[in-house]
Amino acid sequence: MANALHNAAISRVMFGDQYSISRCVVPSLSTLPLRAMHKGKHVELNRTVMVVKAKTNSDFDDSDVDISLSHRVNAVKLSKTLSICDHATALLQAGVPVIRLFFGESDFDTPGAIAEAGMNAIREGYTRYTPNAGTLELRQAICHKLKEENGITYSPDQIVVSNGAKQSIVQAVLAVCSPGDEVIIPAPFYVSYPEMARLAHATPVILPSHISRSVYSKKLLEEIAQIVAKHPRLLVLSDENYEHIIYAPATHTSFASLPGMWDRTLIVNGLSKTFAMTGWRLGYIAGPKHFVAACEKIQSQFTSGASSISQKAGVAALGLGYAGGEAVSTMVKAFRERRDFLVESFREMDGVKICEPQGGFYVFLDFSSYYGREAEGFGVIENSDSLCRYLLDKGLVYSFNSL
Repeated sequence: MANALHNAAISRVMFGDQYSISRCVVPSLSTLPLRAMHKGKHVELNRTVMVVKAKTNSDFDDSDVDISLSHRVNAVKLSKTLSICDHATALLQAGVPVIRLFFGESDFDTPGAIAEAGMNAIREGYTRYTPNAGTLELRQAICHKLKEENGITYSPDQIVVSNGAKQSIVQAVLAVCSPGDEVIIPAPFYVSYPEMARLAHATPVILPSHISRSVYSKKLLEEIAQIVAKHPRLLVLSDENYEHIIYAPATHTSFASLPGMWDRTLIVNGLSKTFAMTGWRLGYIAGPKHFVAACEKIQSQFTSGASSISQKAGVAALGLGYAGGEAVSTMVKAFRERRDFLVESFREMDGVKICEPQGGFYVFLDFSSYYGREAEGFGVIENSDSLCRYLLDKGLVYSFNSL
């Protein structure tokens, strides 16, 4: 294109096999419909435009069309969680009762004060675009939360609000990783982490771990910080979404609060887990300004600012008090009771090992004693993936994870 906005000459555009197009002129982005030559005459094409790697004449054979995908996409696998969700949905639609245990989602409703703030935003017409990095009101509330709860200081220009913490993580990886870089991921891990690294043409390096129940202690984090301090090219991305869903005596320590780690850390957090706001899609990243500015640049070309309604609700959520106040403590109390029930129940099951979780709303179970066994009507259970598929066929859906 000669110019992205004015008088752009496009030579590889296909509008349909009725037309033979040698040139298409786009006067500006706001003056569509487009015009093209058809048998010597200009023809209005409205807005039906599809840019493809295709020939520009109408007599090509379908077999000549290049339908290849980018190397970036080919390197990425479909999310296992979403894949098994699709399978479960198909079973439900077929009338098969399925117990869903695979989404990282609370079954509580969003607390009333938060929901009311969102509804008020709609009633008051607060439904327009927001600043790319998020409203100043919300970013100030996030800064206050980080100072009061985590002991770390940021300014609003060191915060970018996104459509969920997942987007914040992807943008951070794209901002700092280049081809050939390695991303160290302790196991067990969120299933999307390795694929996010691959999207950035980086190499995920899985670090085996026996920690499948623990909240990282401050002592362990300090030991990790000592390693980071010795390697100037190491940057830590700390996903702290579950910081308040922990069970005493465990406590949360934000990695950026450790000596010397503020400028070596990008913190990602969100409101989905703590405040039962998964559908509101609201997360954020905090860190040194030059890193955060890079994330903001990427977001400006992806989604722009997060929902205005969700951001108003987010301000209300962060205003509930320290660690979410009574609304959150009530949910955490219920999660702990459920954890205790599950741990006690699974300990009575033959061949299953379990550790008592210190945080989150997950239980990691060791079914390895069942691997290699023949399951009637299914075949051999080879690993955790095939075990989950077997359980799904029986109407019980687990989340995949391997250690």
